[in-house]
Amino acid sequence: MRKLKNSELNRLEVSEFKQAKKSPIIIVLDNIRSLNNIGSVFRTSDAFLIEKIYLCGITAQPPHNDIRKTALGSTETVDWEYHENTLEVITKLKAEGVNICSIEQAEHATMLNDFKPQPNTKYAFVFGNEVKGVAQDIVDVSDVVIEIPQYGTKHSLNISVSCGVVIWDVFSKLKNV
Repeated sequence: MRKLKNSELNRLEVSEFKQAKKSPIIIVLDNIRSLNNIGSVFRTSDAFLIEKIYLCGITAQPPHNDIRKTALGSTETVDWEYHENTLEVITKLKAEGVNICSIEQAEHATMLNDFKPQPNTKYAFVFGNEVKGVAQDIVDVSDVVIEIPQYGTKHSLNISVSCGVVIWDVFSKLKNV
């Protein structure tokens, strides 16, 4: 077995990415403090043709060297917007018919493995601050709260890991509906 060279991976050019049909997935970053996490979310979003990323509150915006370091150019491919107020973004998305899914540990949360995305439905997945998580006012207006099952001693995953797990899971499920 031989490792493939980058030139053999048949990846899209930036212009092709911009024209490609996107996944019905939007990412909302609610007060993310780590620039490396932000860059990682951009890179994962590029990999799975995410429609858009909303950067909210204290979440930093490109261009920034620490975002660029982990994003590896994906800030140029994935559409994004900055908004100071996360709740305003959520309200706007809900008015557009987007299903709001907070990724959080909460009473009556749906476990990610039990979450069944529906065809022809657009989803916004909200990821929260590394310490405080998704703000309660956002959880309150979410259509569903999704929890990633964990079985060890720690209480949470890094936000960029959580984002990768959720995007891959939902993307895979949507491919099969």
